[in-house]
Amino acid sequence: MLAAIAHPPHLAGICPVVTASNYHDGWTYQGGAFEQWFNESWTSGLAQDTLNRSVRKNTNALNGIWKLPLTGYPLFELPRVSSDSELTHSLAPYFLDWLAHPNYDDYWKRWSIEEHYSDINVPALTIAAWYDIFLGGSLRNYTGVKLHGGSETARRGQRLLVTVGGHAGSGRKIGDVDFGPSAIFAEDEVVLNWYDHLFKNAANEFASVKPVRLFLLGANQWREEDDWPSPRSQDAKYFLHSAGKATSVSGDGSLSTTAPHSESPDHYVYDPANPAPTVGGPLCCDATHLEPGPRDQRAVEERPDVLVYSTPAFVQDLEVTGAVKVELFASSSAVDTDFSAKIVDVWPDGFAQNLTEGIVRARYRSSQEKPELMNPGQIYKFTVDLWSTANVFLKGHRLRLEISSSNFPRFDRNLNTGQEAGVAGKPLPATNTVYHDTGHPSALILPIAASP
Repeated sequence: MLAAIAHPPHLAGICPVVTASNYHDGWTYQGGAFEQWFNESWTSGLAQDTLNRSVRKNTNALNGIWKLPLTGYPLFELPRVSSDSELTHSLAPYFLDWLAHPNYDDYWKRWSIEEHYSDINVPALTIAAWYDIFLGGSLRNYTGVKLHGGSETARRGQRLLVTVGGHAGSGRKIGDVDFGPSAIFAEDEVVLNWYDHLFKNAANEFASVKPVRLFLLGANQWREEDDWPSPRSQDAKYFLHSAGKATSVSGDGSLSTTAPHSESPDHYVYDPANPAPTVGGPLCCDATHLEPGPRDQRAVEERPDVLVYSTPAFVQDLEVTGAVKVELFASSSAVDTDFSAKIVDVWPDGFAQNLTEGIVRARYRSSQEKPELMNPGQIYKFTVDLWSTANVFLKGHRLRLEISSSNFPRFDRNLNTGQEAGVAGKPLPATNTVYHDTGHPSALILPIAASP
């Protein structure tokens, strides 16, 4: 993508695979929260390589003989922005830059892809993946260049392929779920076919009139679409309901298309010293210590700081294909906190398969450029972007929404104090409240797809 923006004279087409559209949101941060697991694990790998090369250059050793700690720092602890650590500055100075620039400022804008779609003049096959850590950006790249590309060739020459896994793995089994033999994806063959079509006019799958091909979860089959977002999908609101006792899967939280009237809000205490743990999801780059992909969420749903809202079992298949978000009316006892959300496909045997998730840091609720703290106790409307999915909730399955204030260590813990990531401070517990009544109709917004 960056090469296309730079206009090299002989570039005639590209194939970006599972990459982002913005190195601030959807790479280093998401919804204002620091992508701690990815940032630390990826940086540690880079820092180890930097150290190895330094050792080879300055000694007679053939290989690096020094080993960094697991994540480059004490596990799950962020270094302070003011740190004078010589090792950090010499091996990974950019990591401290990331912490020093939590807002979307000029540091990030200078190399933001989505700020430069009009500079892209070549066709592209964008390969994205469900459960990939850069899914949101990959989908934005396809739609962005299709709408705003700098030439008709670029706008008409966009193709999108969405497989399953990406950075979360490859093959028919991703995480705890076997998606069947159709999920096996021959990336090299697909990329070569794309360039054969582009440069040799080969009559292969890319000669199809449909520009989008995606793997449909649940049905575990491939589907061609006229575009993305799919024109078959229409947004529907599934409203949150409870009698004020939606905490944990044992609570009374439910989802339905019926708007709420007079209902008691749900409360929970988010303690940064005991955050809700990350279980699977779109992770990178250390599967040995934190497994990615679809994983059983039942242990997380037992926690008292997780609100759980579920539909009844479906009496017929329901396809959800497109962008997913949550409109949440909430307040906090703190000046800043997080609200995280996750949608789950609950199987008849109880297996709770995570599909996609998101988070919003309260002070970035209106803008990632200009943060604004909350007034404790005041109700605000938050929009939590859960990116997208394409999943068939099969007959007998249920759809579930989890609401919490942490997803750690995928995202850094919000200390509830209003301080930035990497700034020392004492964590404070916060009582967070979610409202669902006539004046505050919190809802999960789902793209319901009609039959093709």
